[in-house]
Amino acid sequence: MNALHEKALIVDGLNFHGDGDPAVLGDAGVSAVNLTVSHFEADFEEAMDGMARWLAVLGDEGRGWRKVERAADIEASHGDGRPGLIMGWQNLRPIGDKLDRLVMLHGLGLRVAQLTYNRRNFLGDGCLEPEDGGLSGMGRDAVRLMNDLGIAIDLSHVGQRTSVEAAEASSRPVLATHANARSVTPAPRNKSDDAIAAIAATGGVIGVSNYGPMCWDGDPSRRPSLDDFERHLDFVVDLVGVDHVGLGTDMPAVADPGTVAHITKFTLDAFPAAIAAYAEAFGNDIRDRYLSDCASHKELVRVTERLQRRRWADGDILKLLGGNFLRAFRAIWAP
Repeated sequence: MNALHEKALIVDGLNFHGDGDPAVLGDAGVSAVNLTVSHFEADFEEAMDGMARWLAVLGDEGRGWRKVERAADIEASHGDGRPGLIMGWQNLRPIGDKLDRLVMLHGLGLRVAQLTYNRRNFLGDGCLEPEDGGLSGMGRDAVRLMNDLGIAIDLSHVGQRTSVEAAEASSRPVLATHANARSVTPAPRNKSDDAIAAIAATGGVIGVSNYGPMCWDGDPSRRPSLDDFERHLDFVVDLVGVDHVGLGTDMPAVADPGTVAHITKFTLDAFPAAIAAYAEAFGNDIRDRYLSDCASHKELVRVTERLQRRRWADGDILKLLGGNFLRAFRAIWAP
């Protein structure tokens, strides 16, 4: 193991699914992960069932997780190697038009929530809405309440205009836990320069991702690699500085990747604009959705090694691996 990577506090900005076993993260030295604990398009009952399942897992100390509710919990996980689970949602659709539900969800442990997931909801537009409408009045109320409660606002799948307006409305840092630069790869999921700048202006973090479709240059003969990841990382750092980048893999935390085939099928069927061309070129197996040379948590060490070869300062590498997310979470979750 690379010595710097081994000692690093590593925060993965987003894992879209977990099988309940933290071993895949612990073995890779990941200190904490924002893990999606309900389906992306869940209604209220389905979302609460997802929360209940994960609360049961977290309540069983033998399972090996630490429930993260404050920044100190991430530091504790780094200290003892017990992976920290940040309970996250990728869509606030389940709250409907009832903002009081956010108060309950915070009480249950929700600490990161995406305003929308690709489509429009009561709060604003997702990134696949052609009108690119902005933040709604209710969305502004939600931003204020999330700031007050200490729920991190995630803008990864949120529309460009809604992202900028949410960042401008927030009094605390906002995040794009797993998103790349649209100026480098014009994928609908990637963020415009304006959105990246608005997120950074809050003190927030952009989780640069090894998710293939967000790194791909469109060449069907060449699956994207860490070279493409570096292009996105360099662009974001040049635009807003090294204090505003993190890692957001958008990978699953599972021992057997085959167990998420139903999710890759769902995303292809439901959101072809985001994935169809990539799937046609490289297949829709989860193993093919990531960079050819960085497709697992254990391979994240290759990011560290490449940046060391490029003579990045150790302190800047540590910021990317988790220090920036930790700093932002401390500011967002403060009582």
